[in-house]
Amino acid sequence: MHPSLNAEMARYGIKTKDIVELLECTEKTARNKLTGKSYFTDQEMKKIRDKFFPAMTIDYLFFETIAIAR
Repeated sequence: MHPSLNAEMARYGIKTKDIVELLECTEKTARNKLTGKSYFTDQEMKKIRDKFFPAMTIDYLFFETIAIAR
């Protein structure tokens, strides 16, 4: 899973279909990558960051976890 990426996607209104169009992949492939069932390539991570979140780091979007208050 990529909790920071998913949170930022929700915050900015980025949908799975936007990732599909950017990466030119199927919806299933995009969902698998977003849920952590398969991996984003370095190039895919850079594309997503550059297109939708240019002010954020790849580390934050794809590798850091966020704390969830209970």
